Amino acid sequence: MKKILTIILLITVFSLSIFAIMELAASGDQIVVEAQSGTYIVQRGDSLWKIAVKYETGLSEIIKANPQIKNPAMIYPGQKIYIPETAPLKNVETEIVRLVNAERAKRGLQQLTINWQVARVARIKSQDMINNNYFAHISPVYGSPFKMLESFKLRYSAAAENIAYGQRSAQEVMNSWMNSPGHRANILSGNVTQIGVGVAKKANGTMYFTQIFIKPI
Repeated sequence: MKKILTIILLITVFSLSIFAIMELAASGDQIVVEAQSGTYIVQRGDSLWKIAVKYETGLSEIIKANPQIKNPAMIYPGQKIYIPETAPLKNVETEIVRLVNAERAKRGLQQLTINWQVARVARIKSQDMINNNYFAHISPVYGSPFKMLESFKLRYSAAAENIAYGQRSAQEVMNSWMNSPGHRANILSGNVTQIGVGVAKKANGTMYFTQIFIKPI
């Protein structure tokens, strides 16, 4: 079974406007380096936060992957830091972004740039839906997509989310989204400038997809 769900909201510093919340059951700041897993040797002037940014992963993920570090505020040159794999389905995510920008280009719209921190939140959301066995914009752990972004210290003037599961490829999920007015409106919105895509795979092979669009403050 394939499903898609979209939420369209615009948030400003003055007000919150809900334009639409649509559900459809169907037959169905930018990247600096490519994130990779492996081992990193600490250099003079490094901090775990700097290393996390370099590898486009979260500080909490770095800390969890390195239990040998007793005090995360104190690391030393020459130490080995394990960098966890944070995007096992990176190729699918990248293709979804490419397809989004291809649709926008057809209509003369501004291309969206990838925000790795937003992509991190999108991956966490997709995995959260698997872990907690739900399919909805409101997470039992993180709340709404907007509260979730804020809890990860991301500031924005506009934001929107599309989610889906059951599709087998980037093209298939994009077809589902583009065939839904609400999802298409998010993909083609002129109110956002950045995107993060997160894909997670269930043990049975079912993929869960999250697109988050923002306009940062």
